[in-house]
Amino acid sequence: MSTLPSTATGTGVPTEVLRAAPKVSLHDHLDGALRPATVIELAEAVGVELPATDPAELGAWFLRQSTTGSLVDYLHSFDVTTAVLHRAEHLERVAREYVLDVAADGVVHGEVRWAPEQSATDDLGLDEAVEAVQAGLEAGMAQVRAAGGSTTVALLLCAMRQGARSGEVAELALRHRERGVVGFDIAGPEAGFPPSAHRAAFERLAAAHLPVTVHAGEADDLPSIASALLDGRALRLGHGVRLALDITVVDGRPVLGPIATWVRDRGIALELSPTSNLHTGAFAHWGTTMAEHPFDLLRRAGMAVTVNTDNRLMSATTLTDDLAALVEAFGYGLADVEEFQVTAARAAFLPADARERLVRAVREGFAALPGAR
Repeated sequence: MSTLPSTATGTGVPTEVLRAAPKVSLHDHLDGALRPATVIELAEAVGVELPATDPAELGAWFLRQSTTGSLVDYLHSFDVTTAVLHRAEHLERVAREYVLDVAADGVVHGEVRWAPEQSATDDLGLDEAVEAVQAGLEAGMAQVRAAGGSTTVALLLCAMRQGARSGEVAELALRHRERGVVGFDIAGPEAGFPPSAHRAAFERLAAAHLPVTVHAGEADDLPSIASALLDGRALRLGHGVRLALDITVVDGRPVLGPIATWVRDRGIALELSPTSNLHTGAFAHWGTTMAEHPFDLLRRAGMAVTVNTDNRLMSATTLTDDLAALVEAFGYGLADVEEFQVTAARAAFLPADARERLVRAVREGFAALPGAR
């Protein structure tokens, strides 16, 4: 792997400081963030058989299923969580618990994504499912406020890229854009299911000015990213790890190809998820350890890199854990971690004034941390 000289500003940050730091999360799946104990309770209520009925054992099972180095294998573990999310009260509960969990991890603003088509049934329509999730998010935020916190969470709707309902989900997102939904995505197996297959949905959203992020560059290469930008009109890239294939290092400096140049010059944020990327083999081209993740190469090439968890249950991680892994791998300091949060704040699907308020809140929060300059 080509490397550049390190530009890290420090040699480590204590985990307790990382946890206390105000963080912004842009890429997290609701159905990948359930508490193991909640999965067990909900499964019992709907008669779903589980591979384990002890929370610790079930959590370990999810992690084993998710660390084969294959995104397709990783996605199979969602069969369990989606099976317990076909009731409005279940969706509301997991959404509420999600807010509480990320707030406890120091997240001050997050965007959680979820595919309503995987929860809808004859008894639970798409709109009802979205309303249930939004009710849960609002209940969670209210509970955080009552405890003296200020975490906010917005909702992104995903269409499954291997399916044929993206147009329907796009209209669903537009119907709920004034009630918590701030953007759209396509999720699921990437290879063989290009964004171009959903171009009509993306054009509808662009005409209505609803922001879009697209999973690309996680399990497929540069053509997938190009399609996300051209056909999806993506304002952010879900993961985007393999954009590094369009970057070479010549005489100690990065040389960007046309796709990487486009992404850098337009400040299109990369929603990188280090632990998940390791588990799915997203950067197997470069290696199999965190120190070989192209995160640092992408950063030093001028990309707007952000740090995310993707699926906290499947990868047994938190945003604090992912930041700690990067700190250890690349020697980042507190100033680097702050930069990642500011980048995420500026890429959030919020109005411009709200983004700037979030940036200020992040900077003020970091200034108050032990070890801050």
